[in-house]
Amino acid sequence: MDLLSILIDWFPYLLSGVAATLGLVLAALGLGVLVGLPMALGQVYGSRPVRSVIGVYVWFFRGLPILVLLFLFWFGIFPAVGLGDLSAFVVGAIVLGLRGAAYQSQIFRGAIQSVGEGQMIAARSLGMSRFTAIRSVILPQAMRIALPGWSNEYPNILTDSAVCYAIGVAELLTITSRMVTQTNVMMPVYLVAAGIFIILNYGGLKVLHGLEKKVAVPGFGTGAV
Repeated sequence: MDLLSILIDWFPYLLSGVAATLGLVLAALGLGVLVGLPMALGQVYGSRPVRSVIGVYVWFFRGLPILVLLFLFWFGIFPAVGLGDLSAFVVGAIVLGLRGAAYQSQIFRGAIQSVGEGQMIAARSLGMSRFTAIRSVILPQAMRIALPGWSNEYPNILTDSAVCYAIGVAELLTITSRMVTQTNVMMPVYLVAAGIFIILNYGGLKVLHGLEKKVAVPGFGTGAV
């Protein structure tokens, strides 16, 4: 009953923590697509300098731990460029999104390259420009291929979002830690938080897997004849 009373008293705060966590994840996923997809196109169709710049970006964001990136942007890069007044939530979402873009770009790049070169040749032979062929022929196929791999970014970003606790984002782990500090109840509260993360993980993946089935073309990408 003590734990139940604590959960009832803290329910609005837990709910706000869940909302902040989901906000971080959705914002990071969206930013990851906006940045990662153009980078994937640049790696496949861009010039050598473009590919080199993108390669450095991917190497940088994949090579550093998320906590180091958060501190680097929170204490260094953003204040240095005059963005020191950004909220911790915004900084967390941007860093998660930029890091996610490095991973998502490789998912999209692989999907684009898996579409046969003959598709581009056929589109160009019909009079399409390179841009139109990529937009109307290559990307619709590549995005279907990329979706299962891209879906795996959801649990990755969800678990990484807990690290935003370090810069003061009031997400689920932050709220949980405050509960522990003020109630002196540790393990049961952290177990509840772990259960919430599992529910968010499972629920999000169910939605994304449903989306995969909805947009899938029977036999497409499976090797079926």
